[in-house]
Amino acid sequence: MMTFNTRYYGVIFLLLISVFAKAQRNVTISGYIRDSLSKETLIGASLNVKGQNKGVSTNSYGFFSLSLPQGKVQLNVSSIGYIPVELTLDLISDLEINFSLFPKASLSQEIVITSRKKDANVRNAQMGKLDLSMNQIKSLPVIFGEVDPLKALQLMPGIRNAGEGNSGLYVRGGGPDQNLILLDDAVVYNPGHLFGFFSVFNGDALKNVSLTKGGMPAQYGGRVSSVLDIAMKEGNMQKTQVDGGIGTVASRLSIQGPVKAEKSSYMLSGRRTYIDMLARPFVSRESSFFGSGYYFYDVNAKINYKFSSKDRIFLSGYFGRDVFDFKNKGRSLDISIPWGNATASLRWNHVFNKKLFSNTTAVYNDYKFSFGARQDNFSLKLNSGIRDVGLKTDFDYFANTQHRIKAGAQYTRHRFTPSVFSGNQDSTVFEPNNAQIKHAHELAAYVQDDWDVTEKLKINMGLRFSGFQQIGPYQHYKRDENGNKLDSTIYPSGASVKWYGGFEPRWTMRYALTEESSIKASITRNRQYIHLVSNTGTSLPTDVWVPSTIRVKPQLSWQYALGYFKNINDNMFETSIELYYKSMENQIEYKEGFTPSIKDPEEDFVFGRGWSYGSEFFIQKTRGKFTGWIGYTLSWTWRKFATLNEGKKYPAKYDRRHDLSLVTIYEAGPRWKWSGVFVYATGNTVTLPERFYLTETVLGQQFSSINQYRLAPYHRLDISATYTPRKQDSRKYRTSWVFSIYNVYSRMNPFFIYFDQEGSAFNNTLNIKAKQVSIFPVIPSVTWNFRF
Repeated sequence: MMTFNTRYYGVIFLLLISVFAKAQRNVTISGYIRDSLSKETLIGASLNVKGQNKGVSTNSYGFFSLSLPQGKVQLNVSSIGYIPVELTLDLISDLEINFSLFPKASLSQEIVITSRKKDANVRNAQMGKLDLSMNQIKSLPVIFGEVDPLKALQLMPGIRNAGEGNSGLYVRGGGPDQNLILLDDAVVYNPGHLFGFFSVFNGDALKNVSLTKGGMPAQYGGRVSSVLDIAMKEGNMQKTQVDGGIGTVASRLSIQGPVKAEKSSYMLSGRRTYIDMLARPFVSRESSFFGSGYYFYDVNAKINYKFSSKDRIFLSGYFGRDVFDFKNKGRSLDISIPWGNATASLRWNHVFNKKLFSNTTAVYNDYKFSFGARQDNFSLKLNSGIRDVGLKTDFDYFANTQHRIKAGAQYTRHRFTPSVFSGNQDSTVFEPNNAQIKHAHELAAYVQDDWDVTEKLKINMGLRFSGFQQIGPYQHYKRDENGNKLDSTIYPSGASVKWYGGFEPRWTMRYALTEESSIKASITRNRQYIHLVSNTGTSLPTDVWVPSTIRVKPQLSWQYALGYFKNINDNMFETSIELYYKSMENQIEYKEGFTPSIKDPEEDFVFGRGWSYGSEFFIQKTRGKFTGWIGYTLSWTWRKFATLNEGKKYPAKYDRRHDLSLVTIYEAGPRWKWSGVFVYATGNTVTLPERFYLTETVLGQQFSSINQYRLAPYHRLDISATYTPRKQDSRKYRTSWVFSIYNVYSRMNPFFIYFDQEGSAFNNTLNIKAKQVSIFPVIPSVTWNFRF
C-alpha cells in the first residue's frame, strides 16, 4: 500500500513539474480593453491569436489574461459595436497592456456593421446566452418611444411576454419570479413600471445587457429559469457628456464625466413620466377626481475611483418609484399607492497578479409596496416588501489558454414583510393578527472551469452548493382540518427553523464539426429558495415574495439542452436550432377558491410540479446595411397539482404553441435608420365559465377545467425611423429624432375576457355575452434625443 501511494504521488509530482516547465516557456499578457472615447471597460471583448484557436474574453470588468509562447504573435481585439484592431507583438516576457477600441456609432461615414467576434456563435461553449448592444436595443420600435431592454429580449426565441405591452419575462416555461435579474450585482425584485408595461431600466444608464436562458454558469444561482445580468455605465473618464430625450410620455436626462482625469468618473441618470402633468389641465378643480394621477420615476447613479492599476472601487445605486393617487371628493376618499425598488452596490476590483483577478461586492436592496386609503375619519394601510443585505466575492484565474477558472462565495440576509394591515378610526387604532415577518440566511459557493480540451472540444463544467435557512423570531402554528389553531412552536430570534441545501452541477459542451458549425449540449441543476406567488396573470406590485419555510419547499429544476449552430457566408449569417426539456418541482399556486386575507399566505398554497419542452430556431444577419433576425419557438408547458384540476395536468397560463418574431434594421445612410418588428404568438390559455345558473336570486357560474380555452392569437407590426441631422462643426451638440408607430394596423389583441349581463332572469330577458378588453390600438410617438 505504501509503495502504491509513493508511486501515485510521484506521478502527480512529475505531472506538476511538466505543467510548470510548460508554463515557464510561456509569457502572459494581461490588462483591460476599453472604449477609446470614454475609457469605459468593455465586457466580453475578445482577444484572439490570428490563425490559431487561442483567445480569451474580458470578464465583467474588462480584464483579460492570456498565456502564449514566446515570440512574435498577431492579435485581433474586437467587441460588439466597435472597430476591431489587429497588431503584432514580440513576446519576450510578461506584459501588462491595455487596448482601446473605437465605437462604430461615432463614425460619420457609412460603415459596415459587425457586431461581435465573427465566429463566436459557433466557437463559444455557452448555450442559450443572448447579448444585446444598447445600439441594437435603441434601434427597435417600442410603445410610446420608451427604450426597453426587456421588450427587446422578448423578441428572441424561448422568451415570452405576459401579454400586451408587458415587460415581464417568461423563459422556457418558467414564471416571472424564476428569472434572476441583476443590476450591478444587486437583485431587482420588481422590474416593471406601470404594472409591468415599462421596465425599470433606463437605456441611457446601461452599458451591457446579457441573458442566459440555458446552461446557466455556476457563478449564478437562486433561480430555476434564467439570469439577466445588466451593468450600468461607469462614466466618461475623458470629458463631461450630457444625454437626454423628450418623448411622448416621459423625459430623461443623463450626465457623466471625470471626477479626476484617468482616475475617477461618475454617471447620473434620471427619468420621469408626465402623464399626470398632461392630464391635469383637462381635469377641472371642481371635478370629484381632481388630484388623481399616476407617474413613475427612476434614478441611476454610479461613481468609481482607480487607486492604482491593481485596485478600483465602484459605488452604484438605483432608486425608482411608481405613485398612483386616486381622489374622490364626493365620497371624501383619498387613495395612495406607491411602490418601487432601491438598490446599492459597493464593489472592489483587485488584481493579485497577471493571472488572478478578484471582485468583492457588498449589496443592499429594498423593495416596498404600500397601500393607503382614507375616508372621512377612517384610514387603512397595507405594507409588504423584501429587504436584502449581502456580501459576495468572485475570483477569475486565467490559468492558461486551455483553462479559465472561476470560483466564489456569497451570503445574503433576507427580511420578508408579508401583507401587513393597520388602521385607525378617530382615536381607535387597530392592528389585526397579521402574517409574521420572516427572516432567512442564504449562502452559496461555486467553482467552474472553462476548459479547451482540444481544438474541437470545449467544456464548461461547474459545481455550486447553495443553502437556505429560515430563522426566528417565528411562531409555527399547528392547525386542525378546519384551519383552527391547536398549538404553536415559538422560535426565538436567530434560532434555526428550517434548513434546505444541496449541490447544483452545471455542464455545457461544444464540439466543432467544421470551422463554421458546431454541436452544443448542456445539463443544469438549479435551486430556488424565494418565490413570487400571484393570483393574477401578470406580475403586479400586490404579489407577495415569500421564502422557503417549514411549510414551503424550494423549487428544483433540471434543464437539458442540445443545439446545432452554423454560420454561413463568411459568418454573415448566424443560425441555430436548440432543443430543450425542463422539469420543475415544488411549484406553487393558490388553492381553489382562494380569496385574499390578512392571514399568512402560506396557508393557502398548494404544491405541484411542472415541465416544459420545445425547439427554438434562430437566424440572424450580422453585417451590412440590412441586419436583423428571425426567431421561432415551438413549445409546450404543463403543470400538475394533486389538489387542482382534479389532479390532471393542464397547460400553464403562458403556454404558447407558436411564437414568432421578425426584426429588421436598415441603415439607409449616415442620417436615416429604419427598423421594423413583427410578432405572432398563439393566444394565452384562460379559464372561462361554461354555464350560468340561478340559486334563489344569486347568479352562479360553472367554470371549465383550468386553462381549457385560449384567447385569440396575438400579432402586431411596429415600425420606426431615426433621423440624425448632419453635425455642424460649430455646434457642440448632436440631436436625433425617433418616429415610431406601435401596432401599425391597429390589431385589437385581447387583454382579458369578461362576461356582461343584460336584462333579468326573472322575466326571461337575461342575456350574457363574453366581451373582450383590448388596451393599445395604433400608437404613434415622437422622441427627440440630444447629446453634448
